Amino acid sequence: MTDDKTKNDARDRNQVAGGEDYEVDYIAKKHGVSREQVEEAIKAVGNERDKVEEYLTSNKS
Repeated sequence: MTDDKTKNDARDRNQVAGGEDYEVDYIAKKHGVSREQVEEAIKAVGNERDKVEEYLTSNKS
C-alpha cells in the first residue's frame, strides 16, 4: 500500500515507509548512512521514525 499524499497528518510523519524509496533515501541522506542501513534499522526496530533515527544514531559505524 502506498502513501496517500492527500492525507497530511502526524501519523504519516511518525513512520518511515520502507517501501517508499524517497522516504528511505531521505532518512539515509539525513543520517549519512546507506539505504541498506536504513532498511536494517526498520527491520530491527519497526517503522516508527523516532526509533529508526535513534537506532541509526546509536549504531553509526
